[in-house]
Amino acid sequence: MDAMKTQARDGNAIPMETTPVDPTSLESAPLDPAPAEERRKVIGVAGLAKRFGTLAALEDVTFDVFSGEFIAIMGPSGSGKTTLLNILSLLDTPTDGSYRLDGIETATLTEREQVVIRREKIGLVFQQFHLIPYLTAVENLMLAQYYHSVADRAEALEALDRIGLADRADHLPSQLSGGEQQRVCIARALINDPALILADEPTGNLDAANEELVMGLFETLKAQGHTVILVTHNPDLGNRTDHIVRLQHGRLVR
Repeated sequence: MDAMKTQARDGNAIPMETTPVDPTSLESAPLDPAPAEERRKVIGVAGLAKRFGTLAALEDVTFDVFSGEFIAIMGPSGSGKTTLLNILSLLDTPTDGSYRLDGIETATLTEREQVVIRREKIGLVFQQFHLIPYLTAVENLMLAQYYHSVADRAEALEALDRIGLADRADHLPSQLSGGEQQRVCIARALINDPALILADEPTGNLDAANEELVMGLFETLKAQGHTVILVTHNPDLGNRTDHIVRLQHGRLVR
């Protein structure tokens, strides 16, 4: 892990091909009891569409997400949930429509600018854990730190302690339960303090006890002022969020 303690190759000096985007503009806002219209709009989606040839994965999707909200995206398999999340996380681009992230029209971003925003201000949690199998829990977090700036073992250990896994810091993923691996993934997503958390079916492979632990973590994040978007099939989990965006055949269900 010594190599992680040097400055990341990317650093912060990434050349921009258009007007530079300041990633600090997407700040974590404190929990605000004011009505949504008085809070900052973190996500604005209007007329969004994604097509693969003649297949429309998304069509005319419009909704807003405000700072500090906990939102669920729900729908049956094939309804476009993951496609939408990929666009929100800047891993994919829409065919038509507008996606504004904290007031920035994402269609105008270069690939390098997208990398900056995704690295600095978006935390991703997946159903499949995607932990590096030959790195320990704490080393997986330090790797995320390394690609952001510099690795800090003490800070990574503190992050594991916050999710109740300080005693598992030096265990490999194969030595952790599914619930423990997912909690490490959440800690990894949070290690660089992103304002926006995007989670794709994060409890899909977990038993009821670990599902409750993970949902408790997301609810704590919402209470701390983070904006959380959760993709799930589970209506019980959806009902624990502030609002549900329902999709069917790629369209919003009103």
